[in-house]
Amino acid sequence: GAQGQRRKPRRKLPPDLSPEDAAEGFEELMPAAEAARAGQRLASATKCFEREQYIEAQKTLQPLAQKVPMVAPVRELLGLTYYRLGKWKKALVELEAFVQLTGSTEQHPVLADCQRALGRHREVERLWDELRAASPGAALVTEGRIVMAGMMADQGKVLDAIKLLEKDFTPPKKPQEHQLRRMYVLADLYDRSGEIQRASRLFGAIDKAAPGFADVPDRIRALN
Repeated sequence: GAQGQRRKPRRKLPPDLSPEDAAEGFEELMPAAEAARAGQRLASATKCFEREQYIEAQKTLQPLAQKVPMVAPVRELLGLTYYRLGKWKKALVELEAFVQLTGSTEQHPVLADCQRALGRHREVERLWDELRAASPGAALVTEGRIVMAGMMADQGKVLDAIKLLEKDFTPPKKPQEHQLRRMYVLADLYDRSGEIQRASRLFGAIDKAAPGFADVPDRIRALN
């Protein structure tokens, strides 16, 4: 179902984010010693996030976001943390603040997926339109396309969703992560629409390119 197809956001902060790097955003807002401490907190929350310790990340980031709401990386990481915890409305507040602060469309796929989870179809469409217009790179646009297709499928428009994912797309021989995800969702939709052969072929192509990707081996067995 929709829940099973939630996309995990791609972007993580760099694992080597040093407290000094992290402190930069705080220096204009607080004394040096305090900025250094805030930087250390952000760096440690980043590590928690990467270890999938989302509750710990949230505990560190929440007070930081209240204290320095103008620091974009804090709002962004807190938003992504809420997203991973399934707290869609809270994630939206933080990630919309991130958009306001930076003008970036980088987290639009995640914003769209939160809106999709809340059943706000018009908002998903608006974010997809903004993302396409900004065209921030193939991987991000693909993530947005996957969310948009997922929403169409949620509404029972499976054939429209298939069209959206097929558009200008030929599965490459050596697909990247975002292309594999697009192929997976497309194969899943073929399966749902009764196009068993096409589903089987596409799952097979994924398995060949990236053995063990998601639950592809199980899907292939079930189809054959």
